[in-house]
Amino acid sequence: MTNSRSDRSRRISARVSAIAESATLAVDSKAKALKAAGKPVIGFGAGEPDFPTPDYIVAAAVEAAQDPKNHRYSATAGLPELRDAVAQKTVRDSQLNVTAENVLVTNGGKQAVYQAFATLVDPEDEVIVPSPYWTTYPEAIKLAGGVPVEVFAGPEQGYLVTVEQLEEALTEKTKILLFVSPSNPTGAVYSPEQVKAIGEWAVEKGLWVITDEIYEHLTYDGVEFTSIASTPGLEDRVVILNGVAKTYAMTGWRVGWMVGPKDIIKAASNLQSHATSNVNNIAQRAALAAVTGSLDAVETMKEAFDRRRKLMVSMLNEIDGVECPTPTGAFYAYADVRGLLGKTFTTPEGSVTPQTSAELAEAILESADVAVVPGEAFGPSGYIRLSYALGDDDLVEGVTRLQRFLGTKA
Repeated sequence: MTNSRSDRSRRISARVSAIAESATLAVDSKAKALKAAGKPVIGFGAGEPDFPTPDYIVAAAVEAAQDPKNHRYSATAGLPELRDAVAQKTVRDSQLNVTAENVLVTNGGKQAVYQAFATLVDPEDEVIVPSPYWTTYPEAIKLAGGVPVEVFAGPEQGYLVTVEQLEEALTEKTKILLFVSPSNPTGAVYSPEQVKAIGEWAVEKGLWVITDEIYEHLTYDGVEFTSIASTPGLEDRVVILNGVAKTYAMTGWRVGWMVGPKDIIKAASNLQSHATSNVNNIAQRAALAAVTGSLDAVETMKEAFDRRRKLMVSMLNEIDGVECPTPTGAFYAYADVRGLLGKTFTTPEGSVTPQTSAELAEAILESADVAVVPGEAFGPSGYIRLSYALGDDDLVEGVTRLQRFLGTKA
């Protein structure tokens, strides 16, 4: 029998039990709890800009809240004006010819991620996931019944996978390539030539591509964002994930979107109609103001991120045993700490000899009051991710504490 008594008495389903907690949110929550308890913790965990949402966006939300039409249910797929605006910005930024019918507005980027995989993946379908990856991707794939296939690219190759690596991971069960540039957690950005080569490979193999472009406007050192969706031949087999959270400092507003073929968007809308229905109308009006407005506020934030990026990488590379490549996108530094593993460090309770980056991150939090996310959350052990989307003073103080605890180069 398939339903044994033990199966029926299971309190939590096997499917949900298998999900790992979001490591980035867990680290951020622990840091905030310790801070609330009086400990002077500095958190490098959450990828959240420390800037307020631009005034014109907030003003649009205030005006929307006073309009009774926004107090009612609206279309599951999103306000028509917002869907149209997202389509227009997708044409502009991703060079993909779409209309409002190709857009589904979601409750933040995470819902877009989950629904994309839930819509495309059948049980046992394989999804190639370049690693290091954002912690939510494998869990969303597994929830959909799929199998994430990790392809790791280390700092020696700039955290960028190659076509040759992707080819080695390809099997008869491969259905989707996940592509993320700029990358969370590494900040790596693929060049136009690399994007073209990977996109053409996906077309040749008949794969779907899900591309997360939420950091598209956050690039540095003259590096330009290139959308894999612009690859000729991929138009009907690509889904773009995006949102307003990172570009416009709107993490708490919870507005994201999917852009893809009309049948995929219609199917995902059906799923959303049973899960959450429409996104908050006030937040949608705010997102409309963001998407149709100027990018001047974004440029101001980028200047600060750029300054912090250079400072953080420079200070991290002063630590003995740490090698940190300079990221050219997003707002994360992904430091190689393999040189620290197996070394003994002095703590208030005695000493500790971390063998993994998870153990190292725990020691750093307990001894230096600094929260970082270990590499195990994003792939192999031996790395830590630090967000530089926080104030300059906290950044300097936090990395200085790391230098004191871990030791600097002679």
